[in-house]
Amino acid sequence: MSVTFAGSRGRVESQLVPDAGFALDTFAVSGFPRRPGLGLVRAVWQAIRAPFACWGILSRRRPDVVLGGGGYVAGPMVLAARLRGIPTALTEADAHLGLANRLAAPLSRRVFLAYAIVGRDGARYRVVGRPIPSAHLGASREDARAGFGLPQHRPVLAVFGGLAGAQALNEFAVDAFGEAGPAVLHVSGARDYESVRPRVARDDYLLLESTDDFGAALAAADLAISRAGGTVWELAAAGTPAILVPYPHATADHQALNARHFEAGGGAVVVDQRELARVPALVEELLADPARLAAMSEAMRSLAKPDAADVVADELVALAQAVR
Repeated sequence: MSVTFAGSRGRVESQLVPDAGFALDTFAVSGFPRRPGLGLVRAVWQAIRAPFACWGILSRRRPDVVLGGGGYVAGPMVLAARLRGIPTALTEADAHLGLANRLAAPLSRRVFLAYAIVGRDGARYRVVGRPIPSAHLGASREDARAGFGLPQHRPVLAVFGGLAGAQALNEFAVDAFGEAGPAVLHVSGARDYESVRPRVARDDYLLLESTDDFGAALAAADLAISRAGGTVWELAAAGTPAILVPYPHATADHQALNARHFEAGGGAVVVDQRELARVPALVEELLADPARLAAMSEAMRSLAKPDAADVVADELVALAQAVR
C-alpha cells in the first residue's frame, strides 16, 4: 500500500510531510478572511479553482480512497474525489465538528470522530479518538529523565506550548517557575523561545524550543500544563495527569469542550486562561498528593485511544476494497 498527501503551499504540511518521507502534492487554497477585501476575493477565486487542481492530482495518483483531515484544505479534495467516484472519509480532531467537515460530511462514507458529538451518531460516524504517533508511546520514566537531565526522585512539571507556541502559557510558566519551584521540562515552541529563554534562572528548569522525542517528554512528567488541542490524546495515552488551559479564541470554544471531556473522566483539571494565577497553588497541591496523581494517571489511560490510527487505517482499507 502506498500513501501520498495533498495540501497547501506554505502550511506546516509542506515541511512535515516531505521530512517524514512521503510525497506531497500541493494546490492553492486558503481560508476566508473575516473582513471584505482583496484577501477575500483571492480566497474565493482559489476556492473555485481548487477542486479542478485536486481533480488533476487524483488523475495522476489514482487513489483507491481519500481521507480528509478537516479544515479548508480537505474540502476541495473530498469534493473532487466524490465527483470521481472515489470513496472518501473524514477525521475530526475536536469535540466540535468544524465548518469544512460539516460541509463535507454528506460527501463522505465515514467520519472518524475524536469525541462523541451530539447529533453525529448515525452509521456514517464512528468515535475513534485522535490518532497519535506510535513513537510517542511506551517511553520509560527513568530513561526519559536521564535523557533530558532531569532529577529522578523529585517531581517534574511539564509545560507544553504547542508547535508554534502558546504565548500565555509560555509567559506564565517562566514567570511562575523560572526562579523556583519543581523541576520543569518546558517545550515552548519556536515563536516564544527566544523571548522567554533569558528569564529562566535555574539549572533544573529545562527550556526547549522543540523536541524530537515528545514521547519521552510525556513520560518524564508527573504533571503537565497544556492547551487542549491534539496533545491531550498523547497525554492520555502516556497516562500523564494534566492541567488543561484551553485556547480561549478557538472556533466554537472547541478546546474547552475537549478539555472538559478529560476533566469529566478524572484525568485533568481545567483552568480558564483568565485564572492562570491559581495554577501555581494547584501545581503544588497536586504534586504533593501522589495518590491523587496516580488516580488521575489511571483515569487518563482509561480515556486514551492509542489504537485510533489502526482503526482508521483498517476502515480505509475496507472502504477501498468495497468498491473493487
